[in-house]
Formats: sequence, structure tokens, C-alpha cells
Amino acid sequence: MDAELISIGDEIITGHTIDTNTPYIARRLAEIGLSVVYRSAVGDDLPRMEEVILQALKRVDVVIATGGLGPTDDDITKKAIVKVFKRNLVFHEDVLDDLKRRFAARGLEMPAINQNQALLPQGAVYLPNRVGSAVGIVIVEGGKIFASLPGVPQEMEVITDEELVPYLQAHLVKQGHLKIHKLRTTGIFESALAEKIAPNIKLPENVRLAYLPSYSGVDLRVIASGGTREMADEAGDKMVAQLRQLAGKYIYGEGEDTLEGVVGKLLTERGETVATAESCTAGMLSGKITEVPGSSKYFMQGVVTYSNQSKIDLLGVPAKTIEKFGAVSSETAEAMASGILSKAGTDYGVAITGIAGPDGGTEEKPVGTVLIAVASKKGVVSKKFLMAPYRQAVRGRSVYAALEML
Repeated sequence: MDAELISIGDEIITGHTIDTNTPYIARRLAEIGLSVVYRSAVGDDLPRMEEVILQALKRVDVVIATGGLGPTDDDITKKAIVKVFKRNLVFHEDVLDDLKRRFAARGLEMPAINQNQALLPQGAVYLPNRVGSAVGIVIVEGGKIFASLPGVPQEMEVITDEELVPYLQAHLVKQGHLKIHKLRTTGIFESALAEKIAPNIKLPENVRLAYLPSYSGVDLRVIASGGTREMADEAGDKMVAQLRQLAGKYIYGEGEDTLEGVVGKLLTERGETVATAESCTAGMLSGKITEVPGSSKYFMQGVVTYSNQSKIDLLGVPAKTIEKFGAVSSETAEAMASGILSKAGTDYGVAITGIAGPDGGTEEKPVGTVLIAVASKKGVVSKKFLMAPYRQAVRGRSVYAALEML
């Protein structure tokens, strides 16, 4: 069965808020065999909201909207819903009582405006929200399922996982199954990876392959369909096996694995430690490493040596090295890595120095020039990178290049 996701809110269509809700819902729906074939966004305008919902109901089996269920005047999603389905809003005393209990449990008096959240479309099933005040709404009509969820990501995720997905599993007519698998690669860009893969495989009609690039690398996503779960699994597993043969040395993980998580796992298994010295990334590498729970076992310290003098004072980089080769050089990067290794007493020292821009580049060292070094008791290695000359891209890609080298 097909689904459409609708993001509601002026903040979404103006770009002030990035929509993270629909990707989350899409992933959860795929796990139960629902294909998202459309994604829409609409502002807080009643006629346009009504138009978008009606259009979605005409072309798919399941429509899920997020946003606009709060208690304030700009939250008008329920008004659009009752216009689309030609129903009235009905007051639910049990929903109001639950709201009052939540506020009381926090030692707060419920504002009168929150009573609006106890008004729900006539005949709707409501989905409890254990972390917020707005409940989810489900309406079934004409063989179609319409659901509306709060726009607050944490609330949306809880309702989706605990209420909506189980509801859909119980009420959907299964027309097939999907097998979704993601292989995560690094150290190779999208077109180069495609050159290795595309000429050597033939995609069956029931299998799709997508290349999904990001700062951390390129994900290979396989979606295989089948009349039974076994058929979908077989087709998906066969394609994944071929991809492993063709892209093996670039694959660092699968599913929701992260490069920082894989590095952390390797360090933990080996009982080894790491410290970082950063210039142009200004702590982004250490921040990424410590996003992993349990990273205190292997990450000892990180220093930001943005100025030349700090490289000399904190890492022991010889002043003559910077004078002769420059702050952005393999010699300086290697001295930084060796310096943090010595001072932290770790198994590895990782250093990044570069020109993130938009200024500071030269003909010899343009914006995007980055030197990364990794030192250990066995020695030190460095590598030069020429990143796309955009500050955010230079800094983001440098972090993952350093993790790959480590």
C-alpha cells in the first residue's frame, strides 16, 4: 500500500525549521511494508491545507500529517481535518482530565487554552501522547486511513512508535513485503562508487538501488519487494551480497552504524585510546567522537589550537616548522599529531589543520586544503585533501576523513 506524508507549518515551507519528522515516519513505515510515494508541505493556511489533504487522499491509501495540533491560534490542522471529512469537533472529557493530571504532576496549573486540545474530530480514534499534550488523530473513511500527529519531533516519534505503527499493522491490508538494507561506505565519492557498481550488476524489476551521499560517505540503500517476506528477503540479500563484493573495502558498516561508532568499537575491542588536536575544525572531531555513549573509555582529551602560537605552546610544534612549511602543511599536521600523542599518552593522536575559508586561500593552498595526520607509537602518517571550497563542507568532511584515517 502507498502512503503520503504531509508537513504542516509556515516554519517548514519558509525554511526556518528543517523537517525531520517525515524522514523518520518514512523509515518506520517502510519497516512494515508501506511505501511512501509522495511528500508534501503546506503552510498554516486553511484552504491550502484542505486542498493538500484532499489531493493526498485521492492518490494514496494512507496519509499522515504532522504539525498544527497545539493549543494556540496558529494551530489549525484540526479545523482543516473537519472541513475535509465534513465532521464536527467533539469535546473529550477523558482527554482533558489526562491533560490536567499531567500538569498537576509537574506542579503546574493547566492554562485554559489547553482545553482546545480535548476537541477532536467526530468519530476519530485518538492516539495517546505520553510525552506531550497533543494526542494523535486517526480517521478511517472510504478505505483510506488518515492520521495527524504533533509536529514536535520527540512527541511525533513516541506516538509513531508506540501507537501509530501498531495501529497500521493491525488495520492495513498487506499487498506485499519490503526488504530494506543500507550499506555505509566512506573514502570514495558517489560517482566513483557508481562506476565500480553499475556496470557489474543488473537490477531485477523488484529491486531498487540508491546512492545517498553525505559528509560521512555514501550510503547504498537497497529496497527489494516480494509477494512474501521470504521473496523480498531473498532478493534483497542477493543484491547486498553483490554490493559487498564490489564495494567491500569501502564499506564500514550497515543500517544505522556510524563511522564514529565503528571507530569507537574498534578502539574498545583493542583496549586503545585516542586524543585529538584540531585547528580548522575547532573541536568538531572530538565532539563527533564523544557523541558515542561510552566514549570515555577510549577518548582521553582534545585540544583546539587555532592560532600558530597555540600549536607551539600546547602541542610543542616547532616554530621553525610553521615558519618554513606553514600552519597548513603535512609537516605541521604530523607535528600536531605527534604532540598530542606525547602529551596525552594515548595510543593514537589525530590532528587536523586546514583552510576552511571563505578567506585565507592562496594559489598554492586554496580554500579547502586540509592536512590530516594520525600518529601512534609506530610512527606518523599524513594525507592532503582538497575539499569543496565551502566552509561548512570543509569542516564537516574533514571530521569524517580524519575518522576514516584513524
